Amino acid sequence: MNIIIGMAKGLCYLHEECCQKIAHLDIKPQNILLDESFNAKVSDFGLSKLIRRDESQVFTTMRGTRGYLAPEWLSAAISERADVYSFGVVVMEIVCGRKNLDPSQPEESRHLLKLLQLSAQENQLLELVDMVNEEKSHYGEDAMRVMRIAMWCLQNDHNKRPPMSQVVKALEGTIELDGHIELDPFYATERRSSSQTQSGSETQSDTQSLLLSGSR
Repeated sequence: MNIIIGMAKGLCYLHEECCQKIAHLDIKPQNILLDESFNAKVSDFGLSKLIRRDESQVFTTMRGTRGYLAPEWLSAAISERADVYSFGVVVMEIVCGRKNLDPSQPEESRHLLKLLQLSAQENQLLELVDMVNEEKSHYGEDAMRVMRIAMWCLQNDHNKRPPMSQVVKALEGTIELDGHIELDPFYATERRSSSQTQSGSETQSDTQSLLLSGSR
């Protein structure tokens, strides 16, 4: 949790506290460094982009790492909310103990975000958590709360993703998660763009409405 909150605070500083917004554009585990006290430090700004405060989006060439790219890169118009999406992916990898894209897994398990979508639909988020059963009984609710925050960040529509200041508050428990999100992970966009759908058997959108606040 300290590492996740440290990442969130670092991105909040870049997006909301600098004179110009700084979009990092390559948030992934390799670019999150830890000091001797395991405090998280956002590093490697080689792909970053300055965004004026009066700009909501900027046009730029695609940059970043496969598996962490936000859907809006397909249009080349991006904002700092692309980092929010990447942050959501990294959080899921931390909680689940695996990469988002893992070709060593069976075909049906290669995309972590696909598994997240299916588990959320079936109310089985805890099955994805990288914990033994005894740990799940003690920390399972906390893990699922963090996963729901990650889902908040992973919405395809960048306007629906929260600013990082809200993410920090949610992680620290100072605001309550309540409402619905639409989780249509980017893996589905990649899949549909890379191959034709089979004789119209797939719907136009896989979007599912998921309860962000979870069970009461």
